[in-house]
Amino acid sequence: MRVYVPLTLPGLAEAHRTGELGTGPFLAYAVTPALREWYLSDDIEELEYAALNRAALGSLRLLAQDAAAPRRRVVVAVDVPDGTASADPGRGLDPAALGEVRVTGSVPLAEAASVHVDSDDAEADVTAAAGALAAADGGDDDAQFVVDGAEDHELLWFATQEIPNLVGLGG
Repeated sequence: MRVYVPLTLPGLAEAHRTGELGTGPFLAYAVTPALREWYLSDDIEELEYAALNRAALGSLRLLAQDAAAPRRRVVVAVDVPDGTASADPGRGLDPAALGEVRVTGSVPLAEAASVHVDSDDAEADVTAAAGALAAADGGDDDAQFVVDGAEDHELLWFATQEIPNLVGLGG
């Protein structure tokens, strides 16, 4: 199963240092039955894109908790063995939990398929969105508009070999 793991750049640097995305359980996003029902599509590429965007929102939540992290969303796409990731059936229809899965066990960073990161020009909108997230969660429409502004930026695709450069360890 392909899962999308939300991180920050410091989180990606830590994964690079340890060689692991995490030792479960940890939160990720995937094409779940609830996401399929919500998105109303049978196109797997569209569904995976929706799961990636849900993970980007998860990364934004991590940024809102870490004021020191560079204001760029980070998502790592990785294939995990079947049964390693599962959705919480009690939260399946909760709009905030669409696509959420818990990954159990250790996931080596070497298994990652790709990394998706905001470009530098997204930083102002991502900064504003991270600051507005709590108000948006509380129902503030103006704050939601600010959060949606970050979603207007497409995450850039990077090969896993580019991780050292992304985290400032490349030459």
